[in-house]
Amino acid sequence: MAALRTWVKNMQTKKDIRKQIFAARKTYTDSQIEEWSRVITRKVTALPAFRNAEKVLAYADYNHEVITRFLVEEAWKAGKQVAVPKVSGQDMIFYKLEDFSQLEPGYYGIPEPARGEIVEWEDALMIMPGVAFDKENHRVGYGGGFYDRFLEKHPGVQRVAVAFSFQMLPEVPVEPTDIFPQIIVTEKETYYLGTDMS
Repeated sequence: MAALRTWVKNMQTKKDIRKQIFAARKTYTDSQIEEWSRVITRKVTALPAFRNAEKVLAYADYNHEVITRFLVEEAWKAGKQVAVPKVSGQDMIFYKLEDFSQLEPGYYGIPEPARGEIVEWEDALMIMPGVAFDKENHRVGYGGGFYDRFLEKHPGVQRVAVAFSFQMLPEVPVEPTDIFPQIIVTEKETYYLGTDMS
């Protein structure tokens, strides 16, 4: 029963965090989001993990998330293959992205590939979204558990999360099923597995 109470408390905390961050997102302009996203793109593309990756799993951004179009374009320029997710039931399926015209509004209005080749890449770099993070590389997602379930099945995938600095909190709740990013990149700092090494 104590475990259940703890779980409910964490869920409420995560709910509050999501509400706080979603409200914060609305206070920034499109131009600010784009400017910071371009800075983040430059920082991510400079990472050895990105430079050495031949395949990139990227999310399609929505509603003032870090814009991933710039990262995808840089990956293509570097000759990398890119895939983006589509929600299917309780799972994410990644489709190879050849052109942005493949994307259409899908799950909760989030852009998803409407067509394309389904890929199962184990040796890839994932660019992860998230609602909030802390300096220990803990992550609060959107509540669906899609990334945790996918990464549990694909343990070889490297994980880089991208976020704005206002998404970094002193501490966020952690659950046993959470799979954390190995690196978090914001426009101001870069965090490596719980240590601020920027």
